[in-house]
Amino acid sequence: MTDRATVLYIPHGGGPLPLMGDSGHADLNRFLRDFPTSIDKPDAIVVISAHWEETDIAITASANPPLLYDYFGFPPETYAYQYPAAGHPQLAERVHRLLHSAGIESRLDTQRGFDHGLFVPLLLMYPEADIPCIQVSLSASLDAGLHVRIGKALAALKSDNLLVLGSGFSFHNMQALMSKRDDSIDPRNQAFEDWLAQTLSASALPEVEREQRLVNWQAAPHAAYCHPRSEHLLPLHLCYGIGQGVARKVFQQPVARFIASAYQW
Repeated sequence: MTDRATVLYIPHGGGPLPLMGDSGHADLNRFLRDFPTSIDKPDAIVVISAHWEETDIAITASANPPLLYDYFGFPPETYAYQYPAAGHPQLAERVHRLLHSAGIESRLDTQRGFDHGLFVPLLLMYPEADIPCIQVSLSASLDAGLHVRIGKALAALKSDNLLVLGSGFSFHNMQALMSKRDDSIDPRNQAFEDWLAQTLSASALPEVEREQRLVNWQAAPHAAYCHPRSEHLLPLHLCYGIGQGVARKVFQQPVARFIASAYQW
């Protein structure tokens, strides 16, 4: 298999804050705006968003999906953002077939639109909205091993000129995010990020051990503090399953007074 696709897990920030000029998201915004210059322009984008969970894996299959403003309490202008990227029904069908071949239940969804896990980062990365997109849900089971398996089922996508974007947040304790008032580094956040970076980037780590560490991520330092619920971490597991190996690049930057990581395969 010739790898043409770029597989990237990113933090997508807090709701629409990256688009609002929030100072806590400045480094993340810079990273997202600059990243497309490091790769060839993709023919299509596949987004696994932390904000969509289904019993069976669902894939957007409309030719023109609407936007879902799935955040609350923000200024009126944040509910008027537009990202008129086309859908890609043919790619959605291919994803559906790959999952079916792997024995993973999935369905095509012609009604659901793109949530902010897609349109917030892509408004920064590809503001022209001229690349067709599909979105893939998480499993509502939030089973880490299953999400690695889903990624492995989609590994054939690496042969296409795609950007596969796992859109989540490597630190997602909302109470801590909202209450922190100083710029000191939270040692629990740092310890988990260091564990995650070492797990994904250590070339000497046997692959079976790397996968087991991710499947058993709750055993990582301060895992429950960093992720009281796992939905923002699991897009990473899916990206790892597609990449099936050591991450080629690790990016760490402060986001809203916490450290968050991005990983590229």
